Amino acid sequence: MQPDKEIQKWTVLSEHDVSPSPWFPLLKHKVKLANGNIVDDYYFSPLGDVVQVLPVTKNNEVVLVKQYKHGMGEILLELPGGMQQKNTSVIQSALNELEEETGIKTTADKLISLGKIANNPTKLKQVTYGFILFDAEFNAVQKLDATEDIQVITLPAAQVLQMAINNEIWVTDSLNFILKAALAYPGIFGLKN
Repeated sequence: MQPDKEIQKWTVLSEHDVSPSPWFPLLKHKVKLANGNIVDDYYFSPLGDVVQVLPVTKNNEVVLVKQYKHGMGEILLELPGGMQQKNTSVIQSALNELEEETGIKTTADKLISLGKIANNPTKLKQVTYGFILFDAEFNAVQKLDATEDIQVITLPAAQVLQMAINNEIWVTDSLNFILKAALAYPGIFGLKN
C-alpha cells in the first residue's frame, strides 16, 4: 500500500473526432500517462450526461417505463429519463424527460437529488444525475420522441425494490437510483428505518 502516493491525471496531447454518426460520438486521444508512457490510440465516447427521475405516487407506487433498447436488443424496465438536452440545465432536462415519457409534470423545487453515477468512466464521458419525486401525479400528456415506444407502469415501491434485487430491473442507472432511494427513504420501500 502506498498511502502517500499522489495519483496524476493523464495529459491529452491530441484529440481527433472519429465519430461514425451523430448517434455515437467517438474521440481518439493521444495521451501521456503519469509514468511518461504515451498511448496514441485511446478511444472513448463523450455521449453526454443523462437524467433520471424516480417518481413516487401518493400511494407509494413507483412509476417505471418499459421500452425497447436497441443496444441490448431487449425490452427493459427502468426509470423515466433521457439525455440532458442541449442548452438546458440538468434539472430542466429531468423535468422535461419526466413529462415527455410519463405525462407527469412537476416543478424544480419538488425534485430531490439522489446524486450522480458514472456507468463506465473508462470508456464513456457520461454522468447520470438522479432525482426522486414524491406525490407524483399523472397531470400531462406523454410527448414521445420519434424513436420511443414507452409503456408506463406503476408498482408498489417495495415490489420495485424486490424486482431490482431479483434482476428484473437491471439497467445500471435505474438499479443504482432505486437502491440509493431505498437506503435514503427505507419506509417507502417497505424497509425498517
